[in-house]
Amino acid sequence: MNCSISGEVPEEPVVSNKSGLLFEKRLIERHISDYGKCPITGEPHTMDDIIPIKTGKIVKPRPVQAASIPGMLGMFQIEWDGLMLSNFALEQQLHTARQELSHALYQHDAACRVIARLKKERDESRALLAQAERQIPMSVVAPHAVNATALSNGKRAAEDDEMGPDGKKIRPGISSAIISELTDCNAALSQQRKKRQIPPTLAPIESLERYTQLNSYPLHRTNKPGILSLDIQYSKDIIATAGVDSNAVVFDRPSGQIISTLSGHSKKVTSVKFVAEGELVVTGSADKTVRVWKGSEDGNYECSHILKDHTAEVQAITIHATNNYCVTASLDNTWCFYELASGLCLAQVEDTSGSSEGYTSASFHPDGLILGTGTSGSLVKIWDVKTQANVARFDGHVGAVTAISFSENGYFLATAAQDGVKLWDLRKLKNFRTFTPYDENTPTQSVEFDHSGSYLALGGSDIRVYQVANVKSEWNCIKTFPDLSGTGKATCVKFGPDANYIAVGSMDRNLRIFGLPLPGEDGSSES
Repeated sequence: MNCSISGEVPEEPVVSNKSGLLFEKRLIERHISDYGKCPITGEPHTMDDIIPIKTGKIVKPRPVQAASIPGMLGMFQIEWDGLMLSNFALEQQLHTARQELSHALYQHDAACRVIARLKKERDESRALLAQAERQIPMSVVAPHAVNATALSNGKRAAEDDEMGPDGKKIRPGISSAIISELTDCNAALSQQRKKRQIPPTLAPIESLERYTQLNSYPLHRTNKPGILSLDIQYSKDIIATAGVDSNAVVFDRPSGQIISTLSGHSKKVTSVKFVAEGELVVTGSADKTVRVWKGSEDGNYECSHILKDHTAEVQAITIHATNNYCVTASLDNTWCFYELASGLCLAQVEDTSGSSEGYTSASFHPDGLILGTGTSGSLVKIWDVKTQANVARFDGHVGAVTAISFSENGYFLATAAQDGVKLWDLRKLKNFRTFTPYDENTPTQSVEFDHSGSYLALGGSDIRVYQVANVKSEWNCIKTFPDLSGTGKATCVKFGPDANYIAVGSMDRNLRIFGLPLPGEDGSSES
């Protein structure tokens, strides 16, 4: 007797008391539990309708196919075919899953592109809105400036037209109220300078001699490496870097984390500066624009103003001591005086002496009434901010003046160019010392006094730190750091708070920090 379901001799035979059919116990029980009826007649069945049959031990006969070698080969062939069909089905499922994954990735990429386009449109809309807001105060100021003496490019501005007879924009000029603000700031800072003392927390020479590289942070993109400028906000110890990759990065040095990446310029960012406590960041670029970025509560920076008054690359930015104004210098042979709150260009000044060199560097004097600029024609020009008059000029450099820095003592000026670094005494308006650290084919890219005026750092094919002395004494080189970027161009160098570390940017994408290693540390680390 064979099972009515499998057609084979059952191991545990049972019979239905309703249909009288013979079944394999495990098969009929599974069927009844699933469907509740007889698989043959379709009558309703329960487990109570199944009666077991007691039989002797059943030995299954050998299948006919297994009785001969050809039969066994046929069985193996059938099993192999079944295995191949199963494998083919799995490959089909894998192919379908891959297609679904590819489609999902395509949809994700398309969504990312849409998001990027929307972000770009949002940024453009914000830029247009900021530009419109920046033009509103200009239209308000113009009627009040009709009877005022507005200086533009060193000349009296026209009173009725926005464009002057020379085809240049009319600027409102630096008002008497602003001049009073600058003068009051100058008086307060000058008074403080007379009482100025070297802070006891300043790093001593013995510490600087033991400085080594502590960290190297890759802040910018690898396809366009290079850091062209950096600035440090001392109270928060955050660093801003300007990159060839058209981005500026705000970096928290203690935590080693990037706070925000400022994207918006279309070409390399040549200069970056913090304003006040880091609430604002100002960037200048080779795309001829200056952007003012405002910090938000979440730590990110949003562009609040786009300043488009220059007609060539913006090479330098310097912030006034009031933190209300800034000056930008460009290769178009002009410098602009801006009000940061409104983004309004109050004066655009051009040297009327006939020289056509563009400006490559700029810096305010610590007291704020003097502006120093360096030109591509090797000249250093000193300006009176109140009258925008060129009151002094220093020559003697070879090549473009790449950097300029005033000492906190108020009367030393350091300038860097192709031929090295020159030190100028502003009291006598003359050069009293020249450093020539490199050969004639290696320019000095950066020069910087520390905030106390005790140390001077310069950067080129390496980084050197000098002890500041007086006019007659020798300025000793304390420490020389090798250029670890491998590019041979240390483009910017800046002292940290109390000279406790030195930040260096080079023509690779890394910001390097040199300082005193902690006990037990003897090497630098890559972050």
